[in-house]
Amino acid sequence: MSENQECTHNCDTCSAACPSKDGNAADMHDKLNDASSVKKVIGVVSGKGGVGKSIVTSLMAVMFSRKGYHTAILDADITGPSIPKAFGLKERAYGSDNGILPVKTHGGIDIMSLNLLLEHDTDPVVWRGPVLAGTVKQFWTDVFWDNVDYMFVDMPPGTGDVPLTVFQSLPLDGIIIVTSPQELVSMIVEKAVRMAQMMDIPILGIVENMSYFVCPDCGKKHYPFGQSKLEQVAKQYGLDILARMPIDSKNAQACDEGKIESILNEDAASAADIIEKKLSIAE
Repeated sequence: MSENQECTHNCDTCSAACPSKDGNAADMHDKLNDASSVKKVIGVVSGKGGVGKSIVTSLMAVMFSRKGYHTAILDADITGPSIPKAFGLKERAYGSDNGILPVKTHGGIDIMSLNLLLEHDTDPVVWRGPVLAGTVKQFWTDVFWDNVDYMFVDMPPGTGDVPLTVFQSLPLDGIIIVTSPQELVSMIVEKAVRMAQMMDIPILGIVENMSYFVCPDCGKKHYPFGQSKLEQVAKQYGLDILARMPIDSKNAQACDEGKIESILNEDAASAADIIEKKLSIAE
């Protein structure tokens, strides 16, 4: 393959004379260590930062855990890891004969994040793209993922090195696109959709976060970012709407206190039901 051409893992649409065309493109994904087992891998992506992607990732893991599945989160947002904070994790990950052991939450969700390896969780990660991408690969290959049913990968925003590495190196069964109601949402969603299409990754649906808030006094819905155009955007790109999640100070407080597993969120639960139907581990 040409040095200037990125692999999409879709040999049917690739023009490169690559030796891998003689085999299965899926074999090009990085291999789990021999002791690990992960049945389904779901990426959570956003075209821009600040839309609540990490909260959606965490809530999806919590909802699937409540369904009785062994759930895990691979925190690929290396320079902005917030997953351990949301779950109130203080201990550090350590190694074993089988590989690095993820840290378990109170509810039994396996977490691997760079913040679980740093001496201080406020230490900045000042690394260039290739090092960041290599770390994400190691979280997949060097961590002992013990019989995981559903793994959620919290990706950094945009379409740079790390998202590309996840798309190329991990056997994603689908992605969830997280967005917000601002007017520029259509352009941002299109970037995420096109990247998924380029990499031949199924899009499970779209979650609109910060869609509205409910007035505590009158109970009326208000739309601080303007009326949602989610239906229009979903129809334009052929996406399923998984959920519209409101602004809720209780959710923010729970994350700040490390108690995201205590949140009761009907929107997230409904989204989990849809995804479960699409990606049954019985397949």
